[in-house]
Amino acid sequence: MQAFWLIPFFPLLGFLVTGLGFRRIRGQLAGGIASMAVLLSFLLSLIVFFEIRSTGGSLNTLLFEWMKVGTLNIGFSFSVDPLSSLMLLVVTGVGFLIHLYSMGYMKHDEGQTRFFSYMNLFMFSMLVLVMASNFVVMFIGWEGVGLCSYLLIGFWFRDHENNNAAKKAFIMNRIGDLGFLIGMFMIFKAFGSLEYAVVFEKAKAFSIGDPTIVAITLFLFIGAVGKSAQIPLFTWLPDAMAGPTPVSALIHAATMVTAGVYMVARCNVLYVLAPFSLQLIAITGLATALLAASIALYQNDIKKVLAYSTISQLGYMFLALGVGSFTGAVFHLTTHAFFKALLFLGAGSVIHAMGGEQDIRKMGGLSGKMKITYFTFLIATLAIAGIPPLSGFFSKDEILLKVFEFSPLMWGLALAGALLTAFYMFRLFFLTFTGKFRGTKEQDEHLHESPRVMTVPLMILAVLAAFGGFIGIPHLFGGEMQLEKFLAPVFSFHPQVTEEVHAPEWMLLIVTIALTLTAIYLAYNKFGRKQSTEAEMTEPTGFAGVLSRKYYIDEIYDSLFVKPGLWLSTQFHKILEVKIIDGFVNGIGNTVIRAGNTFRLLQTGNTGFYLFMMVIGIILILFFNLVI
Repeated sequence: MQAFWLIPFFPLLGFLVTGLGFRRIRGQLAGGIASMAVLLSFLLSLIVFFEIRSTGGSLNTLLFEWMKVGTLNIGFSFSVDPLSSLMLLVVTGVGFLIHLYSMGYMKHDEGQTRFFSYMNLFMFSMLVLVMASNFVVMFIGWEGVGLCSYLLIGFWFRDHENNNAAKKAFIMNRIGDLGFLIGMFMIFKAFGSLEYAVVFEKAKAFSIGDPTIVAITLFLFIGAVGKSAQIPLFTWLPDAMAGPTPVSALIHAATMVTAGVYMVARCNVLYVLAPFSLQLIAITGLATALLAASIALYQNDIKKVLAYSTISQLGYMFLALGVGSFTGAVFHLTTHAFFKALLFLGAGSVIHAMGGEQDIRKMGGLSGKMKITYFTFLIATLAIAGIPPLSGFFSKDEILLKVFEFSPLMWGLALAGALLTAFYMFRLFFLTFTGKFRGTKEQDEHLHESPRVMTVPLMILAVLAAFGGFIGIPHLFGGEMQLEKFLAPVFSFHPQVTEEVHAPEWMLLIVTIALTLTAIYLAYNKFGRKQSTEAEMTEPTGFAGVLSRKYYIDEIYDSLFVKPGLWLSTQFHKILEVKIIDGFVNGIGNTVIRAGNTFRLLQTGNTGFYLFMMVIGIILILFFNLVI
């Protein structure tokens, strides 16, 4: 199917139509155009997916030759293989549902047309990133999603805090992007090309642990750390919740933040040759998962809890990559897109009903008046907790099994993070939907279920969150590991485990499920039965206070980087800018002015003086000619 290149250009067309025609195209019409553009991309992605699945090959096209300088030849080209075809379905499918949901959520916002134009531009950038056949085109999409993230985080720009959050995200992503760029330069120097096919084929000739490959993979990983909010570049993601909730669902849960995971999986040939880089990825992912999960325990903003949950789940994906389970990482990326998008949209439905309130201590008892939101949110919570047979159970189980084979110690820590996830997610669920309502009387009177345009996407995502894990049922449960077989051509350079060891896996499953149910019971016992204690709780103290303040990491960064940077820029301004540069420039100007004022005195207007000066000039000319 040669027309597959149209997949990213439908959203681009939607952006141009809504963006350039914003004065005439307003309200629901803009939402309809934007949603239809993404729907067309999804339908085309579906056709491409089934074609790739039936043939087992890939689709390639060169749109145009972009630049040719010496040995550098960059074409604007797309390629779709099993990995990118799966990503296309996730991005366009979840993206369409979120666009549809946004038509209800943003219905009364005065900037609705601008919002949908930005969303379509994001979809275009993300699809370019996924479909790129070389690192340069991927980088275009990589930067494009960063730009759209900046625009959408600061969408309500009249609030200065939102602008600060947008700038923070943009700057921290640029740090990672610098690493990505250096990695690209090193790839071109080492392989003479930036095309995936050429680079990965030539890389196979390198030995394991080659310093060049290790350096390349480390710099690429820096880019992934920034985009996917891993330690230490993760503090931008919780602040990004300043944007509209559909933005949080699409960009900061289901698509953009998974770009780093996708990039590392795409470069699996390079990473298999760099065991040190994989170990660093595994350690970073595990540390991030535990750090973010512990912080989420004491957050009271419904979106902040989900934000730290996203960081933690991304940590699990990087942990899977680090232990060599590329399929497990992609599997969890897919299921996470379903249940995390559902959680964010469910949170948006709650915020919509509460009149903008986001503090879970002021909620409670919403299940009676918001039944659809309640049941769909419950499904998503069970899925992220890893309760069988929901999607999160299968993907998290695959990761934990591979981690156990790699290191039982790391498995124990990863399991601890999973238990924290179950605890804080059910804390969020119980405080929001059960018990008595703790908000104001006015909020209680206006509580209502969201309109159909918002609840239908919730129900569809609930089905995906419930059954999406069936694409990767392991042999232990009679499955055929369909996802692993589908992605095998992409990860063929990575040796796959062929023998299943059922006894340890059964034991690990029983332990994991039993401890997860225990964590859920503890959450119920503390927050389901005794909500008044939580609702009336003062600011936590001790270690709980440290967790509620996010380990003071923002304050530490502020002291180490922000304040010194501001002080240095102030000194540069006062000394280098004002006294030296401005002094030099202004000095030249003042010199010219003073010289002009001095020479102006020669213009007396006296004819005799002019004749006298002419005679003096002639005498001087004759003197110099005769003497010299």
